[in-house]
Amino acid sequence: MKACVVGDGAWGTALALVLSDNGHTVSVWSPFPDYAGEVEAARENRRFLPDAAIPDRVRFTGSREDAVDGADLAVLAVPTKYYRDTVASFAGLLRDGLPVVSVAKGLEPDSCRRMSEVADAALGIHGTAALSGPSHAEEVARRMPTAVTVASPDRELATFLQTAFSNSRFRVYTTDDMVGVELGGALKNVIAIAVGVSDGIGFGDNARAALITRGLVEISRIGAVMGAHPATFAGLSGLGDLIVTCSSRLSRNRGIGERIGRGEVVSKILGDMKQAAEGVWNCAQARQLAREHGVDAPITEEVCAMVHEGKPPIESVRDLMERDVKPERPHASSAAAEAAR
Repeated sequence: MKACVVGDGAWGTALALVLSDNGHTVSVWSPFPDYAGEVEAARENRRFLPDAAIPDRVRFTGSREDAVDGADLAVLAVPTKYYRDTVASFAGLLRDGLPVVSVAKGLEPDSCRRMSEVADAALGIHGTAALSGPSHAEEVARRMPTAVTVASPDRELATFLQTAFSNSRFRVYTTDDMVGVELGGALKNVIAIAVGVSDGIGFGDNARAALITRGLVEISRIGAVMGAHPATFAGLSGLGDLIVTCSSRLSRNRGIGERIGRGEVVSKILGDMKQAAEGVWNCAQARQLAREHGVDAPITEEVCAMVHEGKPPIESVRDLMERDVKPERPHASSAAAEAAR
């Protein structure tokens, strides 16, 4: 079949390569027509995914009409900061009933809406699926084994997408938990910044493990009050994505945190980057969701304070460690008494 990938970044390009490996033809839309021409000539996306050869079945174009012409599948791979406006520019161009999957990991600024919700509203459709999981684009492009999850309440759509993307190096699971899959992919970036700060200060494995595990608690708490299935956060789009984002040198969010921990200014860090760092944009949305739903999320609070308010990292560490002590979970006797009420 033919697939259209909206977005010329590393992740969109890597997924185009996966689809191409499966025998599909792919058109990748770039917001920069001149750059699309450069990629076509070089057969390499040097700006966002260097050293990955692009086969002839993958075409880059700056024309929306050309990108969607004859498409059997649309893949939305746009950074959250530009997501709504970019996706909305394709409204009316996609044929009725075209399968659409969002692969962006984040929340919309201000509204805190999940990306599939934004896509549905921007395109005037219903039923955008979501794909997420531990999947560095660089490793996917090098055909290293990767496993992800595709979420949709429509089992037929989920199975269609699973078949379209799955191969011997890229394994796709399915779930109906849209909320859990999308929140896991968005919120793990915030925790990765915290882990990076810890690494940058010079702390060790103990601190990293504490942040990852307590960070997962925060993600699960927020997800639970928003209707996600608890088991989702023990899966690929929860714990899996959290581990890879917090531990890998390829993680942009962890890298930003590391530089913050070393004392660099956030604006300078972002000015040096070519690609999106969703955790910087989305920590404010994560904090907003936690506060709106009455969820205790101290790591998220401190990341937001460091990123957006200039709070010194060592002060955030102190405030986290000196919080009132409490049980890791409610004691059995307390839980039984509460249940008996």
